[in-house]
Amino acid sequence: MARLTSFHSASAPSHRLKSCRTPTLLPTAPKHALRFFVQVSTASVSGEAMPNKRRVEKKIDPKLEIVGGGRDSFLPALKLEGRPYNPFPLIGWNCHVETIFASFYRSRPDVRLKRQCLRTKDGGVVSLDWVSGDDHQLPANSPVVILLPGLTGGSQDAYVRHMLVRARSEGWRVVVFNSRGCGNGPVITPQFYSASFVKDLREVGAHVANRYPEANLYAVGWSLGGNILVRYLGHESHACPLSGAVSLCNPFNLVIADENFRKGFNNVYDKALARALRRIFKKHAPLFEDLGGEYKIDLAANARTVKEYDEGLTRVSFGFKSADEYYANSSSSDSIKFAENDPIAPSNGIPRKDIQVNPNCLLIVTPQGGHLGWIAGTGAPLGAPWTDPIVMDFLDHLERGRSKFLGSRIDQSDSLQQNLQHAQV
Repeated sequence: MARLTSFHSASAPSHRLKSCRTPTLLPTAPKHALRFFVQVSTASVSGEAMPNKRRVEKKIDPKLEIVGGGRDSFLPALKLEGRPYNPFPLIGWNCHVETIFASFYRSRPDVRLKRQCLRTKDGGVVSLDWVSGDDHQLPANSPVVILLPGLTGGSQDAYVRHMLVRARSEGWRVVVFNSRGCGNGPVITPQFYSASFVKDLREVGAHVANRYPEANLYAVGWSLGGNILVRYLGHESHACPLSGAVSLCNPFNLVIADENFRKGFNNVYDKALARALRRIFKKHAPLFEDLGGEYKIDLAANARTVKEYDEGLTRVSFGFKSADEYYANSSSSDSIKFAENDPIAPSNGIPRKDIQVNPNCLLIVTPQGGHLGWIAGTGAPLGAPWTDPIVMDFLDHLERGRSKFLGSRIDQSDSLQQNLQHAQV
């Protein structure tokens, strides 16, 4: 399946993101999407739009769909003229083949990580994995990128590791944000995470900003992580510490995604994700045994589909009357106001019109790609996704502009609070 990627950058208040609603999955969409948003958000990237008066006249692969109000500002920095989207033979011809191949056979870079367990205000715990030794090897003002994996994903996943390695090779400090229970992280309260829950990301962002007050912060999210990231940007507006964000394979509209998730071959993904959710749940089942009210613990523990799990546990934990209401109120599509062959993140969930009129957004849709696949380019078939260098082009572009901007506006003796205010413009 193809993925959706968005890039966002922090913008002036008049271009704030609005709160999002639930996206759905489309199994038969023919293209793969890569979105770039200028506000801090999902497979979106956020950051401040840097002035660029050149119009884009370079020869870019005509198979790519590229739209967005930020096209002229950001497209020149992506070097797409040298990166046509040519899917790997025999693998990239079919979204399901590509998605499954990437999941099982993509190489997983070996990286030594150092775990930090962060206690949240409600008593829960999230796990942050930092690259071991970076505190001694990188300067304090090195830009920091927070990585948000997809549903049940964590720092062990190949697509996360490849992005981590690329960013680190370019001098970026990287931290993987493992949601509660993911990445073999601990769970100490009877609550996991959801597509609508942004409080943990808010606390992680504040923690990282306080830990590295001299650095600019960015974020990259995949799939559900992308949806959470875009919603976070919409909720936080200019009070967010992120200077930019990228969202990949974001389902955007969870209602559409749910409808398509249970059709045809997509049932395979539904059952696989349900198994992964059950495994995480069963590790911590004793915490949930005495919960009463509307909880249906047996349904969650034996869920055959993601929706059954959400009906039994997730929607109750986060105050929704049903799984349908949860999906309808957890989508990130509405946050964009101001890939098509992705079976999990459908093309018809992409808010194209909102992206088109937002000067801080750019959407790129590739002809193939599957879900978290993108088996094309120099890294194919076992290496990094085609999107990784594009993501770093965008983040590097924002960082260069941001550093210049901060250097001219902020005295080095300014307080942490002053730095954050400027970074949130």
